[in-house]
Amino acid sequence: MARRTRSVAGEGRFLEAFLEMMSAERGAAPNTLASYRRDLVDYARFLDERGSNFSRVSTVLLRAYLVDLDNRGFAATTAARRLSSIRQFHRFLFDEGVRSDDPSGTIEGPRRPARLPRVLGEAEVEKLIEAARAAAQRTGGNGNDKLRRLRLYALIELLYATGMRVSELVALPRAVVGGEARFFTVRGKGGHERIVPLSDNARQATAAYLAAGEAGGPADTPWLFPSFGESGHLTRQAFARDLKDLAVSVGIPAARISPHVIRHAFASHLLQHGADLRVVQKLLGHADISTTQIYTHVLEERLRTLVAEHHPLAVEEC
Repeated sequence: MARRTRSVAGEGRFLEAFLEMMSAERGAAPNTLASYRRDLVDYARFLDERGSNFSRVSTVLLRAYLVDLDNRGFAATTAARRLSSIRQFHRFLFDEGVRSDDPSGTIEGPRRPARLPRVLGEAEVEKLIEAARAAAQRTGGNGNDKLRRLRLYALIELLYATGMRVSELVALPRAVVGGEARFFTVRGKGGHERIVPLSDNARQATAAYLAAGEAGGPADTPWLFPSFGESGHLTRQAFARDLKDLAVSVGIPAARISPHVIRHAFASHLLQHGADLRVVQKLLGHADISTTQIYTHVLEERLRTLVAEHHPLAVEEC
């Protein structure tokens, strides 16, 4: 076991160089880098147990790793993500001259099941927002309880108004929503910036939250939603927990709700009301339109409705 530990550690220099490149040259976010590290450490351990390593692994052994993931019960989506990490890593090793070949080049990944994003209907989102607004306006309780309710209301309004990723939302700088701004800049994946709208409701909810007590965190904090934790700002997990609690209180099952579901609702509801897919792509911060095309089912339904309602040959159902 000691020999294997030393072997994995020896290969670690390649992993650290890869992560440094992804951070410096491609602007990979900390969460993305942590995901790469987990994927590649697991891969390295598998290789080491079979007397191989990053420098010597064959295509056959790489295929065996994917079989091992399946045997361990990993979902196809997880295996596909692992393979994506491994491909980028081996491409890096090839470019750096560590290897003269890429063992991942001919491997096809596991097929991802075609899944539509979970989406709340407009009435459900409205019910959720109304519950958050009512809780924020409720008197009673100590100051921390009141501030937490105001914070949750501001978070939900901002999320539904902008469609931000939850990691982008909780890490917003405090200065971003100052004054009467109708738009603000978000730094997303890969360090790319985009402009997102700020609705009147979101601005008012955020102003009420800020006025309730200097954002309820450390003095001179740069964060809009600060905390005393290591990150300096509210965590994704804490927001998701509060959101689920609120959803359950209005009859929405916890399994159907998450910050990402609100992001999906933002996109779907825009398309249902006639927004262009390219506009939604920009608002969501998707680098590729193919990512946004998971919402094409919304467009197809809208087109069917338009034809049924306005085409002169449409037949009314009896």
